[in-house]
Amino acid sequence: MINQIKKVATKAIKNAGKIALGEYKNFDRATIKLKAHQEILTKVDLMSEKVIIDEVKKNFPEHSILSEEAGDDNIKSEYLWIIDPIDGTTNFSMHNPLWCVSVGIAYRGEIVLGFIYAPCQNELYTAQKGQGAYLNGKKIKVSNIFEGKILNAFCSAREIKHTKKAVRYFSYQKLRGGSCYMLGSAALELGYVAAGRLESMVIPGAHPWDVAAGVLLVREAGGIVSDFKGGEWTLRSENMLASNGKVHREVLKVINK
Repeated sequence: MINQIKKVATKAIKNAGKIALGEYKNFDRATIKLKAHQEILTKVDLMSEKVIIDEVKKNFPEHSILSEEAGDDNIKSEYLWIIDPIDGTTNFSMHNPLWCVSVGIAYRGEIVLGFIYAPCQNELYTAQKGQGAYLNGKKIKVSNIFEGKILNAFCSAREIKHTKKAVRYFSYQKLRGGSCYMLGSAALELGYVAAGRLESMVIPGAHPWDVAAGVLLVREAGGIVSDFKGGEWTLRSENMLASNGKVHREVLKVINK
């Protein structure tokens, strides 16, 4: 079963990414629509989502689906596909290449497979629980940067109550001479932590579709993912910190100041 799911997920995410990349090259910003909290929605989000959902329903009609745009299909199954058809829609709409397609698959509430595809970079991140994390087929590991060294802490937030916490974190980092950036794609940020390109990333108000695949990638690459209290992150957690593990304690201290 798991190998068939991996095959279908890989095909679906690559096809969705190929279609999105084709639209990206000639994207018309006049077609942008706004959702709640002034979030951007494009026709490409819906096109990408349809490709993935159609593939899942064709091969596993009994599986549940939770997708950013379509929501929850209300099918009760031990398997749940968690889909973000375009993570980084704002970047996409601005012709910024930092966007991706993300698919995480949970079994009985635990994420067991993760896929992140960044078409502009032609990078496919994959992870299976207990089997490691990979980038284009090559095994990846988190960085070995320790506390006290330069800390690359990335933060994302959407809603006002979460933005306030992100702004406080950003301000404290700057005051202490540290860095805090936002790529605009939570899934890619997690992929970068897993690949050793970043040491940590903070998300106040994390949605499952933004982070499900990336959480598994970071864990399988040797990193740590927790809530802001240091407890294990789950699909029900509101806030998330992912790191290489070496700087985790330091970042938690900063978050909770």
